[in-house]
Amino acid sequence: RALALVDSVGPQADFYKVGLQLFEAAGPAIVHALLARGKRVFLDLKFHDIPSTVGAAVDTAAQLGVEFLTVHVAGGPTMLRAAREAARGRVRLLGVTALTSLSAGELEEIWDRPIDSIAAETIRLGRIAREAGIDGVVASVHEAAELKRSFGEEFLVVTPGIRLPGDDSHDQRRTATPAAAARAGVDALVVGRSVTAAPDPVAALARLHRELRESGVQVS
Repeated sequence: RALALVDSVGPQADFYKVGLQLFEAAGPAIVHALLARGKRVFLDLKFHDIPSTVGAAVDTAAQLGVEFLTVHVAGGPTMLRAAREAARGRVRLLGVTALTSLSAGELEEIWDRPIDSIAAETIRLGRIAREAGIDGVVASVHEAAELKRSFGEEFLVVTPGIRLPGDDSHDQRRTATPAAAARAGVDALVVGRSVTAAPDPVAALARLHRELRESGVQVS
């Protein structure tokens, strides 16, 4: 089904995220199939384990030829450095900060301390990623501008939780429209169900491109 969607969308999209569910179902074969179609791949497996295990996993993933790979910043600086060393410039690493499905209350429960601001927590995690040499972070639109101000334009900010106007937010707590994300200066948008679950995915993607163009953003 995934490849049928890719083929139906055709040249409208050339960069695809492969997440846990699809990778569990199809394994590395789905990455090879996308690359064979001339597509770019973001492998979103969110590695979080001891440093040696994550380093080995990053090395294996880099050999697949993917461009982006995710690791949890909460794995700590030693794990992040092991990931960076294993990547050896072959793949760009993105640190997962606070999942866009989490509320401040849930973060307080996880960390067992008061969380005054999800944005502040995201910046704190972003600093850990930056100091460990990670290429950028996955964060919501609401933290994107501050991340850029704090760590520089070259520090990548990739944003999930993108929804077209009027779409259901589903299990995401911190969502934004494509235009809002573009205005915040993010480097890449992760668009899932607004396109994949639409009655006409091709039309939904065309609508997304149109909204970005009307916002003055060049789609690439």
